[in-house]
Amino acid sequence: MTASRAAAAACERLEELTSKPMQGVTCMEPTEDGWLVEIEVLEDRHIPPSADILALYEVEIDLDGNLLAYRRINRYNRSSTDIGGRGRR
Repeated sequence: MTASRAAAAACERLEELTSKPMQGVTCMEPTEDGWLVEIEVLEDRHIPPSADILALYEVEIDLDGNLLAYRRINRYNRSSTDIGGRGRR
């Protein structure tokens, strides 16, 4: 499975589970069994948009695009400049 297909599959699986809009993939890496993908998600929309609450999720998928695991690793305001995440903790 290519990186772009893995990212799309991870986003689809996470959106199915959370029903939250995906903002984008921020990191991904191959694993022995598939891919580990970090996805930014809009958790709570606010006005103004700079007050939105975003979250980073790690999603593990296998080589067929099936979900193995997911977890929320961080939550923050959209205007935050130090969000952490995989490799940045």
